Amino acid sequence: MQAGLGDQQADEAGELLLNAALESIPYGFCVWSPKFRLVMWNRHYLDIYNFPSRSIRKGMTLEEVVELSSQMGNHPDQTVSEFYEAYTHQLLANRGGARAKEREVLAGDRTIESAHVYAPGLGWVVTHEDVTEEIAESEIIQRRKHELERQNIRLEAAVNNISQGLCMYDAKGRLVICNEPYQRIYNLPEDYLAPGTQLEAILGWLFDQGMSSNENREDYIRWRREVIANGEYGKNTHELNGRTIMMQHHPMKDGGWVSTHEDITEQRQHEARIRHLARHDGLTDLPNRIQFLEEMAQLETGLKRGEQAAVLCIDLDHFKAVNDTLGHAIGDEVLKQVSARLWGTTRETDILARLGGDEFSLLLRPVEHPADAAKVAERIVKAIAAPFQIQGHHILIGASVGIAMAPSDGKATDTLMKNADLACYKAKSEGRSAFHFFEAGMDADLQKRRVIEQGLRLAISRDELRLVFQPLVGLEENRVTCFEALLRWDHAEMGTVSPAEFIPIAEETGLIVQIGEWVLRQACRTAATWPADVRVAVNLSPIQFKNRKLGELVRAVLAETGLPATRLELEITESLLLADNEQTLQTLHSLRALGVRISMDDFGTGYSSLSYLRSFPFDKIKIDRSFMADLDSKGDSLAIIKAVIGLGHSLGMSTTAEGVETEEQLQAVRDQGCNEVQGFLFSPPIGADAVHALLHREAARANQVRKAS
Repeated sequence: MQAGLGDQQADEAGELLLNAALESIPYGFCVWSPKFRLVMWNRHYLDIYNFPSRSIRKGMTLEEVVELSSQMGNHPDQTVSEFYEAYTHQLLANRGGARAKEREVLAGDRTIESAHVYAPGLGWVVTHEDVTEEIAESEIIQRRKHELERQNIRLEAAVNNISQGLCMYDAKGRLVICNEPYQRIYNLPEDYLAPGTQLEAILGWLFDQGMSSNENREDYIRWRREVIANGEYGKNTHELNGRTIMMQHHPMKDGGWVSTHEDITEQRQHEARIRHLARHDGLTDLPNRIQFLEEMAQLETGLKRGEQAAVLCIDLDHFKAVNDTLGHAIGDEVLKQVSARLWGTTRETDILARLGGDEFSLLLRPVEHPADAAKVAERIVKAIAAPFQIQGHHILIGASVGIAMAPSDGKATDTLMKNADLACYKAKSEGRSAFHFFEAGMDADLQKRRVIEQGLRLAISRDELRLVFQPLVGLEENRVTCFEALLRWDHAEMGTVSPAEFIPIAEETGLIVQIGEWVLRQACRTAATWPADVRVAVNLSPIQFKNRKLGELVRAVLAETGLPATRLELEITESLLLADNEQTLQTLHSLRALGVRISMDDFGTGYSSLSYLRSFPFDKIKIDRSFMADLDSKGDSLAIIKAVIGLGHSLGMSTTAEGVETEEQLQAVRDQGCNEVQGFLFSPPIGADAVHALLHREAARANQVRKAS
């Protein structure tokens, strides 16, 4: 018993000795077993990680300790699992007896450096040391060192690499010091660089080299002496063998002075180039808008003296297609060649400018008669119409020209420019590749267009838009099978505006996207109140297909209104498929996948209708109303209608004849097997209330037929 008690006392003494030794270590210490269980630790270990003493016990798993450490705010940039996996990976990777170090960030932005070594039979012995202050001190030292290095570099650059020539003279006019740029600027011989060299000797040598605007050497030296005697700062430029040198004189209190010398030849040339670029187009080197407007301002003075002039606005036709298909590099080359051709149509007194993009202006002065301006415009149209051969491409564009005469069409620059632009817009609207003189009514047309555009931006919020619906009658069903939704706009001041007026403007401005979404939502909401066997047709603009999320919009509207996808028909025109755009076809297929029917509207009026039917399997073909209108006057119209209906049947597509207004027209398309008809013979477009009344009458008639049978 006594022996056993002695052993126990020895063990306890040894443990106390070990604990004392551990606590004397000036850093954190712990041991992890090969199975990642805590074997021993010291007080510094607890302090470093802010562990409460009772929270740590022998045999705790590493994962439990990591969880506790995270609760203490340690490892803020890592989750528990991330830190645990990374730490265990480090330990397992270090079992060869080498000492490995890592750093970690704890709460309070403290940096701890851990070092671990693997001892067979024991596990990993790990030390933890707070090195935050060491790092901070090291960073301060490094920053000071870098700042000192930067200052030395700056000082060296200022002394040894100054771009200006610098020299210092004492009160008696003797050279004290000069730098290499000073010698290089004036190409001074070595004999003139020695301290003590008299100023007169250097000035005399410079005069002999040609640096003076004065008549003789004495005058030149006397002038420099007067500058020095005044004891004031001085600055002047002088020429030396074609170079421009700027010299600055800085007097000192002791009577001496410092002068700096800079070769500003390139600077002057650069400034001249900047002045040129500020008033000329960088691509064509023609005068730009700034220069052109300055010339126009001078024109106003000439008009007061009774002179006449003409302002031509020149806009290229189809140039955007060149950029889109061949790239901007080819487009730039086209613009260069266009400017050369335009230049060839002008006189020495005329001013040709590129205002931006594909827009040019020409100021003709003086002009005796409008016919003179017309001749120039005609030459311009003819010159630009000729093909361009660029990098193997045969390019055809054109030019539309608007002409404003001064002073009859205006005396002020703004007025003349605006009127020439209006005339150009008119030339474009009448077919392009032509010229047009300004007329008084053009401004009114433009103002109306602006009123329409501004009104469209507010039409939805003002509740000015409404839908009407024109029925489509199924010939086999002998009833209304569908209604086409048509947009109407009731403007507060202009009254009802024709879709033919506002739809093109909505497409040009992009407003058709917002308006089209409104139409789709209203049409689906209205159709959801109709019988389940009646569909609604909505027209989509090609502009709407530029929205990659069009399919998502249709899906959302159907879900919102509760209208089944099979009751919605979307009508598109051939122009949508002109570009053979893969994104467009993908959108069409995604719409079909929803169950929506796709119709081709106005079929037969384009150039490549048959190829479009191959590119996408339409559900319906709508035969353009123009064939119906020509049914009596043109014998080939019936043949075309027959061919289209037969083509639709062979491709599994239904057909609708638009513009049916007489019984003869109805019978003609019925005989050819047309599926649906639409036109004033049955009904004009009607409001939503009238649609319900029409459907109610049809339902009542159908009930009577059933009772009678």
